[in-house]
Amino acid sequence: MTAKLFEAALGIASPWSVSSVDFDEKAKLLTVLIDFKAGSRFKVSGHEGSHPVHDTVIKTYRHLNFFQHECHLQVRTPRVKLPDGSVRLVEPDFAGRLSGFTLLFEALILMLARQMSCAAVARIVGESPHRVQAVCQKYVEMACGLADYSDVTALAIDETSRARGHSYVTLAADADARRVLFVTKGRDAKTIEQLAEYLSDHGCPAENIESASIDMSPAFIAGVTEHLPNARITFDKFHVIGHASTAVDKMRRIEQRTDKSLKGMRWTLLKDTAKLKPEAAADLDALIAKMSVKRTARAWVYKEQLREILDRKQINVVRAMLEHWCTCVMRSKVDPMKEWPG
Repeated sequence: MTAKLFEAALGIASPWSVSSVDFDEKAKLLTVLIDFKAGSRFKVSGHEGSHPVHDTVIKTYRHLNFFQHECHLQVRTPRVKLPDGSVRLVEPDFAGRLSGFTLLFEALILMLARQMSCAAVARIVGESPHRVQAVCQKYVEMACGLADYSDVTALAIDETSRARGHSYVTLAADADARRVLFVTKGRDAKTIEQLAEYLSDHGCPAENIESASIDMSPAFIAGVTEHLPNARITFDKFHVIGHASTAVDKMRRIEQRTDKSLKGMRWTLLKDTAKLKPEAAADLDALIAKMSVKRTARAWVYKEQLREILDRKQINVVRAMLEHWCTCVMRSKVDPMKEWPG
């Protein structure tokens, strides 16, 4: 009765069967012994027909916990003899893609890994972070191998730090479907070359890419120009405003040498005005009121004007306003702001 119950719970079907169940109360470990019917024949991937058993080996698979107790499946696994004389190990249907786990246990790891780090998953399931990461990496490789990107025409490319220090990765996403397509180490022009090759291997020739949203990195600009020849480059608003903010801060540092009233205003000038405290907002208003004599104030105004322009949706209006904005900036004496828009 117990064997039949566990067969139903585990989804074990003929020719497999549960031969016995052992529970170690002290170790809090449940071991389910699985066998197969004598005389059974088994199929092997890549070879036609069913084949007789040559011998067996004992394989152990970590399965989902039985209540709070760790559960292992101990399987008498057959090795079959093929017509050419070679001997192959049979993989049970419930075996996972990584040695030592069942499919359901790997499914649990993947479900948890979408919500937390590998270290956190490892603590929950009682395995090492390296084993958890190996499961995730295996399925990511399988999914990437099956991916079809033939319908991709627009990319969003960005970089991010992956650890302390200067260690970066480049990410590319489908701008329309909003899904990550490619991740690689580095942030130079070679990463775009690797991206183009990867897309080509998955049904998307480089010529199919019509637009690429990137930051203002010279390496990305050069890489997209060379390896995605038909892509229209768009600088994303976040990085454009980021460069303008950097110019504002540079102007503040220059002007602060002779005007000590600007000391301590860095974050007031860089923060979103809606998030400023009343005292900081009052200081900002006082500075802007002196725009005619404070170049830092003019730099801040130029930044906010640029933000408003980029929030508009009409392309022709944005183009005309940007041209006017650039003319005003280039005629001003706010030198840091001139270094990048032209």
